[in-house]
Amino acid sequence: MNIRSIAEFRRLAQVRLPRPVFDFADGGAEDESTLRNNERAFSRWALLPQSLRGAAQRDLSIELFGQRLQLPVLIGPTGLAGLFWPQGELASARAAQRASTVYCLSHGSVCSMEQLAQGHAGQRWMQVFVYKDRGFTRELTERAKASRFSALILTIDNQLLGKRERDWVNGFAIPPRFGPRELAQYAIKPAWWWAMRQELPKITFGNYVRPGEPQSVAGLAGRMGSLLDPAMNWRDVEALRAHWPGPLLLKGVLHPEEAAQAQKLGIDGLIVSNHGGRQLDGAIASLDALPSIVDRVGSSMPVLLDGGIRRGSHVLKALALGARAVLVGRPQLWALACAGENGVYDMLELLRDELDRAMGLCGLEDIAAISQARPILARADLI
Repeated sequence: MNIRSIAEFRRLAQVRLPRPVFDFADGGAEDESTLRNNERAFSRWALLPQSLRGAAQRDLSIELFGQRLQLPVLIGPTGLAGLFWPQGELASARAAQRASTVYCLSHGSVCSMEQLAQGHAGQRWMQVFVYKDRGFTRELTERAKASRFSALILTIDNQLLGKRERDWVNGFAIPPRFGPRELAQYAIKPAWWWAMRQELPKITFGNYVRPGEPQSVAGLAGRMGSLLDPAMNWRDVEALRAHWPGPLLLKGVLHPEEAAQAQKLGIDGLIVSNHGGRQLDGAIASLDALPSIVDRVGSSMPVLLDGGIRRGSHVLKALALGARAVLVGRPQLWALACAGENGVYDMLELLRDELDRAMGLCGLEDIAAISQARPILARADLI
C-alpha cells in the first residue's frame, strides 16, 4: 500500500469501517483527554541532532528476553481484532512475524490462543487478567504455557471497565446488532460488510469458550465483565509470578512506587500504559510517566511504552527517555482494517523507515546509541 503516515491509515480505516466499529477502536474514556494527551506528550520533547557523529548505516534491532528482534516496535494486545478483518489476530501476528517483532494476543481476541499458535510460528506473548475466579486465571496461564507463548502480560488497569461514551452513543454491541439503525450504517460500508459477511456470525471471545458451554458472544461478554476483580492486589501478582516460569510483564504501570514493588517481586518487565486512554480519563500520559519509572527501576529491568505512538520519531523519543521498546495498538487496528496482514506489515515498515530516517538525521547508528544519549532530547518549551 502507498500510505505515507499512521494518520492516513486512520483516515482510510474511518472510511472503510462502520462508525460503531471504528469508534470502538478509536475512542477513549469520558472526555478522552488522556487519549489526546498520549499523542500530545511527544510534542513536549524536541530532538537535538548531532549530525556529525556519522551514521551511514543504522541497526534497529534489539534483544528482549533473550530474543533478537529487528524492530523495537511490538504489536500490543487489542481486543476483537477479528472484527476489523477476517481472522484479524492471525493476520496481524503474521505481519509481526514478517517484520521480525513480537505479537501480543489479547485475552479478548476472536481466535483462541491455541488457534493462533497453530497458524503462527513467530514470537508471541499472551495477555491475562486477575479474575475473581483465580482458577480461571491459572487456567489461561496453563493454556498459554502449553501453546508456547514466550511471555505473559498481566494487565492491571482493567479491574473496572472504563466509561467509553462513544460506544454508548453508537449502541455498540458484540456481536454486531442487525436492527434498522445498524443495517443502515453497515450498508454504507460495503467493503467491510462483504469481507466480514461470513465472519460476523462467528465473532466470539475465543479464549473464554469452554467445551459444553454456550458460545454466545453476548453471554461470554457478560461473563468476562463479571470476572473482573477490583480487589486484585500484590498477592495475586506474587501468585502468578510463582506459577509462570517465563518472562512476566505488568502492563498499566504509571506510578514509580508500583514499578519499584514489581521489581522487588521479580517481575521481568514493565509496560508503562494508561490503556490508550480507554480506562481512567485524566490519568497521566504514558510518555510523561516513563522517565520517573525508568529512573526508579534502573537499566536492569526492561521498561516498554504503550500509548500514542504515531511516528518513527515518537519511537525514537520513547527510546531516548529509557524505553526498551514500544507497543502499538490503534495503528495496528487501523492498518488491519485497510488491508489485513499486508496493511499491518506496511504500517510496521512505515514506522521502521521513519525511525531509521530519524536516527540517521540525529547521528545515531544503533538502538544502544539512543538509550545512552538522553541529550538528544530537550523539553520543547525550554528551547
